[in-house]
Amino acid sequence: MAQRLTYRRRLSYNTRSNKVKVVKTPGGKLVYQYQKKAVKAPRCGDCGVALQGLKAIRARKLARVSKSEKSVSRAYGGSRCSHCVRSRIVRAFLVEEQKIVKKVLKAQ
Repeated sequence: MAQRLTYRRRLSYNTRSNKVKVVKTPGGKLVYQYQKKAVKAPRCGDCGVALQGLKAIRARKLARVSKSEKSVSRAYGGSRCSHCVRSRIVRAFLVEEQKIVKKVLKAQ
């Protein structure tokens, strides 16, 4: 018959924060090892694609990580992907160009 296992911590329900894996010890006993929650990579605020160059780590660990590992050295680095940043810059440029064209046409 299989060996019965009990949780090692006080939380006795099978919740998202209480996930376990069965491991055999060198002494031949089966015990529970607690698993960390799965982590999603940080995502672009505009299109939702995963951001490149950033680690997928939990929030508490993110506070201990250096600033260079939390962002990318670019405008909107760590918040928006490169495609969205490029489209924002192009859009802003075209809006300014449109204003200049309007001013020129109005002067004529």
